[in-house]
Amino acid sequence: MDLDRFAADAPDDDAPGDARVCVVATRPDTFERCRAGFYPAPRSYDRTRADFAYMAFYRTAPVSAVTHYARVTARTEQTRGEPGPMDEGDWAALVDPFSAERVVVVFEFDDLVPLDRPVENDANGVRGAWYCTVDDLREAATLSGLRDRAET
Repeated sequence: MDLDRFAADAPDDDAPGDARVCVVATRPDTFERCRAGFYPAPRSYDRTRADFAYMAFYRTAPVSAVTHYARVTARTEQTRGEPGPMDEGDWAALVDPFSAERVVVVFEFDDLVPLDRPVENDANGVRGAWYCTVDDLREAATLSGLRDRAET
């Protein structure tokens, strides 16, 4: 897959290096929603209460790497069947396979910023949420290197 095909339209990688990041795993359907500007997490997940300014996305397929990050602009609590950033199709694709929870926190963010160099999977991927800085994302070549810098 050509990760650079979006680079011409992508925002600059100019986030402050010391900004805190939450790294999460995304399947292809989830990553497409991230491109649309949102990522849901069941309200019971610790990441919904954690302090961070950015989210980064480990893509399970087709690349098995952290490829992008984005600045979080809002955290919106949404209950199934009520208005919010997600529709029923989003619930079915993004929440139902993983959780029976009826309330999620939808992280909304700016356009995705591609990393100049993806953080390649050399281990077992990302499970749960990892916390690091933007500079950690920029400097780590592999997930094991990122894990050594991150709080997991």
